[in-house]
This record gives sequence, C-alpha cells and structure tokens, in this order.
Amino acid sequence: MRLTIFGSGYVGLVTGACLAEVGNNVLCVDVDERKVEMLKRGESPIYEPGLDELLRKNLEAGRLKFTMDAVEGVKHGLFQFIAVGTPPDEDGSADLKYVLAVAETIGKNISEYRVVVTKSTVPVGTADKVKAKIATTLQARGAQAEYDVVSNPEFLKEGAAINDFMKPDRIVVGTDNPRTAELLKALYDPFTRNRERMIVMDVRSSELTKYAANAMLATKISFMNELANLAERMGADIERVRQGIGSDPRIGYHFIYPGMGYGGSCFPKDVQALSRSAADHKFNAELLNAVEAVNKRQKAVLFEKMRAVFDGDLTGKTIALWGLAFKPNTDDMREAPSRALLESLWGAGAKVRAYDPVAHEEVHRIYGDRPDLQLVKTANEALQGADALAIATEWQEFRSPDFDLIAAQLGKKVIFDGRNLYDPAFVKRFGLKYYAIGRGDSVC
Repeated sequence: MRLTIFGSGYVGLVTGACLAEVGNNVLCVDVDERKVEMLKRGESPIYEPGLDELLRKNLEAGRLKFTMDAVEGVKHGLFQFIAVGTPPDEDGSADLKYVLAVAETIGKNISEYRVVVTKSTVPVGTADKVKAKIATTLQARGAQAEYDVVSNPEFLKEGAAINDFMKPDRIVVGTDNPRTAELLKALYDPFTRNRERMIVMDVRSSELTKYAANAMLATKISFMNELANLAERMGADIERVRQGIGSDPRIGYHFIYPGMGYGGSCFPKDVQALSRSAADHKFNAELLNAVEAVNKRQKAVLFEKMRAVFDGDLTGKTIALWGLAFKPNTDDMREAPSRALLESLWGAGAKVRAYDPVAHEEVHRIYGDRPDLQLVKTANEALQGADALAIATEWQEFRSPDFDLIAAQLGKKVIFDGRNLYDPAFVKRFGLKYYAIGRGDSVC
C-alpha cells in the first residue's frame, strides 16, 4: 500500500519504518530540513534500539522516503497519517495547531479519496476538528473530494517501540465507516496474523482510549510512590510489598515499581491534557490531579534525602549521577526526574559528575556547558572525586556494580538510589550507607 506520514518524530518515524518493513511504500513528510537530510542519509535523529537498522534497510530497498514537499505527500498515499507533535499549552491542554495545519494542507491538495489517520495523541473530538478543517479548506477551494478521518492511537514504549509495533498487543481503530475499517484491517494484517488484535470502535472512544491507558499507568506509578513514602515512615520495605501485591493477578507486576516519578513525552503531557479536557467538560478530575501532584512531589524525594544526610548543606559537594534519560534504552530527557534532581543540586551549590549510556548529547543540548556539570564516559569515572552516588535511571549496566570500588571512591560512602536497584543489606556489607525509595531507612 502507499501511505504518507506527516511528522518524522518518535511516533512518525517508528510507524513509517515498521510499515515499510512489511512491504508498504511509505513517504514521510517533515518541515525540518536538517532532520529530513539526516533521514535521507539513513541517520536517525532519535535513539531507539533497532531503528537505525530498520531505517537504512528500507531506505536502500526504496520502500521508505523522506521529503519536505507536503503536496507530494498528499498525492502519494491513500493513507494520510498525522503524527506531528501535540505539545502542552500553557494551561496543560494539548496544542493542536500542528495537527490542524496538516489537516489544512490535506484540504488544500486532496483530489481523490484519502483515509486521514490521526496517530498523534489528541483530545476527544480532535477527529471532528480535523474533518471540519479539511471540509472548510476544500470549500474555500471550490473543490470536492471524498475522505474519511480515522483515529488510530499509538501504544509504543520508548526503548521497545519496534517490538511493540511489529508485535502489538492491540491495534485500536476509531471509525464510523465499515469500509474504512476494512482498509485499516488490510494495512495492519501483517501484524495480526497469529490472532486478531484490531479493536474497532467509534472515533471518540478511540481518542479517549489512548489517554485512558496512559493515565491508568501513571496512576499505578503514583500510587506505588505514595505507598513507598508511607512504607518508609512505617519501617516497611516497599519492595516486599510490591512482590506481595503484584502476585495478585488482578493487580500484576507492571508499572508498580516505586521510584523518582514518571517522565518522558507521554505520561506527564497526557495526564495534564486529560485533566484539562475534563475541566473543559465541567468535570473535576480529582484522581488525575492527584496523580500529577504526587508525581511532581516524588521528583524531589531523592534530593530531600541528600539534603538531610548532608545536614542541609550541599554547597561545594560533588554528586556522581548514574542515569539521565527518563528511562533505559532511550535518550529522551523530556520531564526526566534527573532534570529535577540536577536543577535542585545546582540550586543548592553542588556539582554533578554524570554518566548516561546515550543521553549525553541531549543533556548538553538542554543545559549547555556549565561549570557545575561534567559529563563523563563511564559509570566508574563519575565516581572520581564524588562525595556521594545518586542513581536516576535503571540502565542494565548499573545493576551489578563494583561496590568495593564505589566505597573506595566516595567521600561520604553513601548511595542514593532512586530506582531501588539493590538489596539494602547487601550494599551495607561494603561499608556504604544506602538510601532508596521506601526501603525502610527514612532520613526526611
């Protein structure tokens, strides 16, 4: 099939590469000239395991192409995917200007039947706005063309996006037209051959499904962080509690790991946007507001532990920081808990020696060169001259460190673990003090 994807960011690029991988003819349209030139050379602007290989393979096969020519894009594909950004507005609502700009572009250039697919995460009612924008643009041209607008939200985890797309647990399609549902079924058939994974529903339910999924997962995280803070004050171990409740199949183990709060491009933005949508419909979403408030508070927990251990004075201290990305297997720093920690440490007069396997370039882009931040090439190098170690991302290489080396390097011999990677009793055998999240040692 021939399809066009507007937007070559995280969602658009993964979608385009995976759909090309199964034989489709994919044209990706983007307004960023530098990005388009990179992609034409087979260079991905984002870090995602497996994406570089998939990109180069399908470029060489001629199934995947990139352009800045939106007119060419509209002419190219039966399917017109909208995968542009929906950044939060000042009030937390999703900004739809880029989505509607693509809809207008389609309206200006459409001449034959097209299936317009909203892949971006958008509020309920967005498909209606896209449909209306295309209609008014066509009317202004004095032209007529048949089209359908479909909701097809993505459910991709950063760090595992290729596998999530190629082996989906569900594909949600929102449409009121049975013909369009059949076209989407044919498009996704290569990904659903073992069993039927497509769930067809009305458009508004589809739009809400995406927000509901992310809000539910964010709620689980904030709930566990709330319990972790309680466990710490009660002298309980939240890891034991996690194992106890996760064994209940009604709860399960997914997303019940306490830590420094959630970050990334989806959960913070989507919880805020859903809460704002609720307010627009005269409904006070108390639970959603609490989820966001707990998460904001949780990002300060590790710093408060540090301040307590250092008797309220971090001036001149050097902290080794392992992990900068908001989660492993990505370089994404959007809303990363490490950012809150870095900024709090700098505000308290501390210096940071930081290591992350892939996020250094992104950190430098955000913060630039600063005397209180040194980015180093290895985890052990970060320890040199440091007073304490903090862990903000659960990268695999941090799970079995040399504790003898850590104890020898750190001036205060203390670890602040924001991801609960280690067993407290084991770490303490090396003469180290160990403060994690909800593990029983309260210092606040």
